[in-house]
Amino acid sequence: MRYATSRIEESQEHAPGSFNPLKPMKAVLTDVRDENSDVKTYRLKVGDGFSRSAAAGQFNMLGYPGIGEAPISFSGIGEDGEIEHTIRAVGMATRFIERMRKGSEMLIRGPYGRGWPLGAAKGKDLLLVAGGVGLAPIRPVIRQIMKNRADFGEVTLLIGSRNDEGLIFTNEYSAWQKAMSVEITVDELVTKKPWNYRVGLITALLNRVKMKAENAVAFICGPELMMRFICRALLLKGAAAGSLSVSLERRMRCGIAQCGHCQHVGFFVCRDGPVFPYKQVEGLFDGLL
Repeated sequence: MRYATSRIEESQEHAPGSFNPLKPMKAVLTDVRDENSDVKTYRLKVGDGFSRSAAAGQFNMLGYPGIGEAPISFSGIGEDGEIEHTIRAVGMATRFIERMRKGSEMLIRGPYGRGWPLGAAKGKDLLLVAGGVGLAPIRPVIRQIMKNRADFGEVTLLIGSRNDEGLIFTNEYSAWQKAMSVEITVDELVTKKPWNYRVGLITALLNRVKMKAENAVAFICGPELMMRFICRALLLKGAAAGSLSVSLERRMRCGIAQCGHCQHVGFFVCRDGPVFPYKQVEGLFDGLL
């Protein structure tokens, strides 16, 4: 597409070493990888110091002049100024990004929001629960655990998907299994490929988790209905509401708590989240969690 490969004016860049989260800066697409039929991972080069300011669970606003922006959580944070975002094309901005190729340029604002409380998880058992593309914001946490495995107790990763064609990062599962217990399930099988995992709802995998609820924390990301049932099931198992964290990515637009699109009963998802302690959003009147 003609616009997807055009150059963004140099005046829109920041000066070297200067990162203003309110001002868009140029990012160059260095790699595109298909995860499945409608999800791709985009690797972007932003600046030598940009990735050092980012944390797992935070998000950026990605877009292009005249097209718009979309809030996307980090799926990878490098140490060389490169970052990754894993995107399913569902709107104008993400469908535009879907047509971009290596070498294309886009605009990026961020990083924004509150990330996963990895510091609170040190020395404890850790449960990671991801549904569908919700695995993308969990992936930087997985990489941190693999890099600093001795900092955590038992670590279990539960992955759920509507079907086997919807799974993402499948080429990384074997490496993850060397550092943690990985359980995978799908609602249904739609291909005839060999399947070595389970079929059923992700909540059923909780019975396979070996961890002490009183010394455990959980990070949960996926469809809101899934997160609700996972959190409530963990509470029944003795987990404290304060030990559960959920990621909410809904209706974010400006990223700086000014437009009101992500306001949620006194909170702004872009500013106060997207990662929230479950006890902070549990039982609110809109029935979210």
